[in-house]
Amino acid sequence: METVGIICEYNPFHKGHFKQLQEVRRQGGEGIVCLMSGNYVQRGAPAIVDKTYRAATAMDCGADLVLELPVTAALSSAEGFAREGVRLLGGFCDRLCFGAETEDTSALMALAQAQLQEEYPLALRQALETGCSFPAARDLALASLGLDAAPLKLPNNILAVEYCKAILSLNCPMMPMVIHRQGSYHAQQADLENPSATAVRHGMLNAEPWQNLVPAPAAARIKNAPVHTLAAGERGILARLRTMSDADYEALPYGSEGLWRKLMQEGRRGCSIEEIASRVKSKRYTRSRIDRMILCAFLGLTARDLAQPAPYARVLALNHRGGEILKRARNTGWYPNIGEKTGDPLEALEHRCDDLYGLFAQGNPEPAGIAGKRRVYFSSEG
Repeated sequence: METVGIICEYNPFHKGHFKQLQEVRRQGGEGIVCLMSGNYVQRGAPAIVDKTYRAATAMDCGADLVLELPVTAALSSAEGFAREGVRLLGGFCDRLCFGAETEDTSALMALAQAQLQEEYPLALRQALETGCSFPAARDLALASLGLDAAPLKLPNNILAVEYCKAILSLNCPMMPMVIHRQGSYHAQQADLENPSATAVRHGMLNAEPWQNLVPAPAAARIKNAPVHTLAAGERGILARLRTMSDADYEALPYGSEGLWRKLMQEGRRGCSIEEIASRVKSKRYTRSRIDRMILCAFLGLTARDLAQPAPYARVLALNHRGGEILKRARNTGWYPNIGEKTGDPLEALEHRCDDLYGLFAQGNPEPAGIAGKRRVYFSSEG
């Protein structure tokens, strides 16, 4: 059975994701494994609905197995997010499917290979020393190596190249499977054929039509799910930022070059997340980096936490075919944890983060311990 892996967030699942699953089947994928971010997503925010709802929507729409990408990987940079995803799936999946604005796999692999050359780090460092942002420095470094970095100005291409880098650097046997990503990744306006998760979230949060942007099974699954937003937990975040010690700030991820001091200064006096983030952000540091840094501060995640490879990935949902994929994973020597206690420090960390997720619920906060009471979702189909 050829197994295809997808690293995803499904925040929430929409018609574009459904098209991807259908295309995987069309191209011969017999088993589909989705490695999905849990209750927090890579842009530095809580997922709009709980991971169990999002996993079930993926199963309703064609997935066979949904694993949880640990929070330490979900809140990593694009490079760390991709590397951990590839590492976790690489032991038992044959292909890795991802969307990109550029369908030319060889072009994406060339950009990835260039960033793995010995000359690249030096070229990147020299560009950063001019004071430009990381994306601009990356483009200059690639140009110095004779490559056109224009594809990296598009959001899906950026992550696609990171997947290719991870496959190459880890010597992973998975083959890349690129699907053209249509529509705008960040568009708030509803595109019925090629919607963005941003547009779906905008509709959900502003009482605007959104059900026609997602497959019917997904709409039915999440229409009554509790909604979570960063704004709902803002005072909790501000309380954490105001009471952290100097050492707490210094231990944060993404705080190099004195950025942690700047966040500490603004975090101890700011009255809103927007105010703090906008004052910390600069030409050199992207807003997404600052947002992840702030969320990691609230969750108590350190740079050391994010640097540790995840020892497992929990099973969130599966069907009969997914069970067969798990057996295959066991035979390869890689077997994801299905919820039993592991004793690994990551387990306690993830439980803490799940308990804090309830503070982002709109309306009344959710009690701690809910995640531990939810069972793996099993679908009889497949």
